[in-house]
Amino acid sequence: MALRFTILLLLAATAARAQPDSLVGSAAFWHQLENLCGSAFAGQVVAAPEGDTLFAGKPLIMHVRACEDGRIRIPFMVGDDRSRTWVLTRHDDKIRLKHDHRHADGSEDRVTQYGGTATHTGTATRQLFPADQQTADLLPAATANVWWIDLEPGVHFTYNLRRMGTDRLFSVRFDLTEAVPAPPAPWGWAD
Repeated sequence: MALRFTILLLLAATAARAQPDSLVGSAAFWHQLENLCGSAFAGQVVAAPEGDTLFAGKPLIMHVRACEDGRIRIPFMVGDDRSRTWVLTRHDDKIRLKHDHRHADGSEDRVTQYGGTATHTGTATRQLFPADQQTADLLPAATANVWWIDLEPGVHFTYNLRRMGTDRLFSVRFDLTEAVPAPPAPWGWAD
């Protein structure tokens, strides 16, 4: 009886390992991001170019405001500046990141819709987005940009930018352990 039980346990363990996880890579990352929908979180700069004054000392809030089929929009507030929204879209098994920049009247900034698409499915906790051709055409200096998002469920969401071949690094980490009140709508959105 004990031998049969041991064999059944071994077979069950082998079968469990052979079955792929239902959500891996970009699908797991996407699912975890959707779980944050409607919530806002405070952040802080953890790395910035020397002399940066754009983000330093200002309240930083990300708001996972809109989760639609295949698209998640995350406004990123810097103090009273509501011009930035990260737009993530799913394309097959890859995720695309774009930066939507608006003026206070809601019109698009001259520099907007830059970013890139992941070159692979990534992991459940990290997605990488090298600059795409649209970005290179719009901002030639950003051709070597790579953005990535680290998402540790229940712990932190970290947005990162590295310009390859330079020491330029920007990183802002949001604390997922405690939601904050949702900020006003970003510029160009109706409340």
